[in-house]
Amino acid sequence: MDLRKLKTLIDLVSESNVSELEITEAEGKVRIVKSPPASAAAPVTYTMAPAPATAPSAPVPAAPAVEVAAPPVQPQGHTVKSPMVGTFYRASSPGAKPFVEIGDSIKEGETICIVEAMKILNEIEADKSGTVTQILVENGQAVEYGQPLYVIE
Repeated sequence: MDLRKLKTLIDLVSESNVSELEITEAEGKVRIVKSPPASAAAPVTYTMAPAPATAPSAPVPAAPAVEVAAPPVQPQGHTVKSPMVGTFYRASSPGAKPFVEIGDSIKEGETICIVEAMKILNEIEADKSGTVTQILVENGQAVEYGQPLYVIE
């Protein structure tokens, strides 16, 4: 491999967010690895090896990481969940009064919030009558399908 080409590759790796680059050509194989940014002078190291005579074997898939999380705390009472993915709004417009507040008595079928999905404002209605005891989402926050929004007792 041409030394000018190698220097260009080293400069590209050192100036980018790439931490490792490997190139295989007819003349050989070049692997450039950037050291972690722990030290102030992080040198770029490289190695050259002859090209393999046989086809490289398929990469071995890494075992999936298993994350163990504490079970989420379940709120007391009936939970109203988002029926879709979107953006949660407590009021019909930015300056308007919220549909419901903590402590408000609501009836089944009453609009309690809006979830905007794909530029469509979807009114979410209470699926149970009762008193709003918790609001679990901030105004303007993105919500997922099935995410708890309110607790009604």
